[in-house]
Amino acid sequence: MDFALGPEDEAFRDELRAWLDEHLPTFLAEWDGEAGETGETGFARAQERRRAWQQRLNEGRWAAINWPRQWRGREATPVQNAIYAEEMARVRAPGIYNANGIWQIGPMIIRWGTPEQQQRWLPSILNADDHWCQGFSEPEAGSDLGNIRTLAVRDGDTYVVNGQKTWCSSAHLARFGLFLFRTDPETLRSRETKYSGITAFIVDLTTPGVECRPIRDLTGDEMLNDVFFTDARIPADARLGGEGEGWQVAMTTLGHERVGTAGLSITMAADLRAMVAAARSHNPDALRDPALRERVGRAFAEIELTRLLNYRALTKIQKGQPNWPEVPLAKLQWSSIAQTLAELAVDLLGPLGLCARGGPDAVDGGHWARNYAWQRYTSIGAGATEIQKNIIAKKALRMLASR
Repeated sequence: MDFALGPEDEAFRDELRAWLDEHLPTFLAEWDGEAGETGETGFARAQERRRAWQQRLNEGRWAAINWPRQWRGREATPVQNAIYAEEMARVRAPGIYNANGIWQIGPMIIRWGTPEQQQRWLPSILNADDHWCQGFSEPEAGSDLGNIRTLAVRDGDTYVVNGQKTWCSSAHLARFGLFLFRTDPETLRSRETKYSGITAFIVDLTTPGVECRPIRDLTGDEMLNDVFFTDARIPADARLGGEGEGWQVAMTTLGHERVGTAGLSITMAADLRAMVAAARSHNPDALRDPALRERVGRAFAEIELTRLLNYRALTKIQKGQPNWPEVPLAKLQWSSIAQTLAELAVDLLGPLGLCARGGPDAVDGGHWARNYAWQRYTSIGAGATEIQKNIIAKKALRMLASR
């Protein structure tokens, strides 16, 4: 592995650090407190804060570093992407409002969209004027998108859409979204053709016949949604790419979903230090338990392993080699460690670890209790664990299922 940064990468890191040192403390001071001017709390308050942070980033051309310079990007290299993720994690910067739009949908509009489509949609993504979501999964098409059944039938200058999408993050807040629909139902008849009848569309979620229904999760928040289409008419000029090219659009979109994983190891290490500090303050006896001390040490080791795994992937990219199987392995590591840390925090804090937000004895505002429930999503978020293991078994380990 090569851990050395080139002169351009060093300059990139130094410029980013200087910008963060100048702007982040001021931003955090402006947003100190639980509720905003309009009284939002919880998830809504977090989204309000994210919008403001993304707009601040855009002012410095730090919102969309992968985008072309003509779209206020920096055309960042894979190494610079890792630097960006690590630096943001190091200072615990707020998340951005349009993560899907910046990292996934925007690059796909740049890659597949016409000049008119780019002018129509990219500015609202970049400056967080509108929130964007992504709608791929369906009740019968989760891990295998080739099974999607939401149907879009061409009718003149529009497509009439009927069906349901599910697990759409923040769709109830979004004005636009990138959705996959079936435009050729005959292709569903064969395993070999089911991926060829899919088409990608940019959907205005205020369109008549489109309904978002938030799904309340275990934490009490409503971030995920079902999205229903009932004779919704989507303009033909909202199609992204050609008819039947949706699978290619989706694959390049999902390729961008792994961007920024280098910062996760830094974030997880910081979380582990924070929970140890919380235990030292609220339940110090736990840190004298040999079993818990071993779990803390093992978690630190696994986090460091994940960091090195990401660097190995970057080294392969620099050498022009496929970053395989490091990327899916890193995703599995993230899922496993996130849940390990969530369980460890509750055990370190003892009974106080179960005190939820709003309770008088809640530690860190009930963060650890909420995280215990929330981190279960990592088993399916960004790719189901079972599917990732199957892919690694078949393609990396060359294992064949017994017949």
